[in-house]
Amino acid sequence: MDMTTRSCREFVDILASDAPTPGGGGAAALVGAIGTALGNMVASLTVGRPRYAAAEAEMTALKAKCDTLQQELLAQVAADATNFLPLSAAYAISKDDPARDNEMEKALMLACKTPLRIMELCCEAIDCTAIFAEKGSRLAVSDAGCGAVICKSALQAASLNVFTNTKLMKNRSVADELNTKATAMLDNYCPMADQIFNSVKECFCI
Repeated sequence: MDMTTRSCREFVDILASDAPTPGGGGAAALVGAIGTALGNMVASLTVGRPRYAAAEAEMTALKAKCDTLQQELLAQVAADATNFLPLSAAYAISKDDPARDNEMEKALMLACKTPLRIMELCCEAIDCTAIFAEKGSRLAVSDAGCGAVICKSALQAASLNVFTNTKLMKNRSVADELNTKATAMLDNYCPMADQIFNSVKECFCI
């Protein structure tokens, strides 16, 4: 069943249970969608307001982009659960089975795919949120700050779901490549999200 069609309460209850999915990846995807939507709220409250006419076209385009990002992030909840299944099956293979290492390696690669995609989508959302915070409605600027730090947390959470799998890979060249990609996103976008937060905080003279 698509977890995104369940109530918030059901999702949290299942997340807290011993069910194999959703886990950290699915949670990161949902949180990323929420953070993206918060930033997108700023666009919704900006478009059509005469005071922000100069930013109308840019806000409209970014709103459309974030509408898509939200849906893509929600889709990753199910994708993460699906891509975890082969890894769960690989763990069940006897350690004496000569096929186990190969199956495990393939499953670990697949298990990295979704969290990496979640990270990419969160980075795109943070890029958008930076503009929302700068040019969007001042009445909703706090939502841009909230969106930035929430997307940052989703980015960080998804990265741990990459690193936990790459650590187990036998092919260290592939593992290092995936780690480098994930680390680059963290290094570039965590400071950006912090900068957005601080700039929004300064709006309130704190």
